Amino acid sequence: MKIFVAHSSNFDFRNELYLPLRNSELNKNHEIFLPQENGQEPVTQELIKNSNLIIAEISYPSTGQGIELGWADIYNIPIVCIYKNGAKTSRSLKKITDQFISYDNSNDMIEKLTSFIK
Repeated sequence: MKIFVAHSSNFDFRNELYLPLRNSELNKNHEIFLPQENGQEPVTQELIKNSNLIIAEISYPSTGQGIELGWADIYNIPIVCIYKNGAKTSRSLKKITDQFISYDNSNDMIEKLTSFIK
């Protein structure tokens, strides 16, 4: 499965999101695209369109992420939103998905995502 990970740039996504994902079984079983892993790579509609699942880390607001999620919605790509317990998330996201996962820490995030994807 091709998984695109959408997120804000306003947190330590390399350590809090990318590293746990790369070190997980998810990374061994799926093709995961992390858009800023090797510097800021351009995200295109075609990249989103060719994904099988979007994981959106929504703990921090992001206009760019909103655009990416809009593309995913247009192309009917399933979206799962993940967020840290206690984060204030946008209610408008309920218009594009009903899949929301809250987590306490990186291990909890990976366990819940793994269970969701199975």
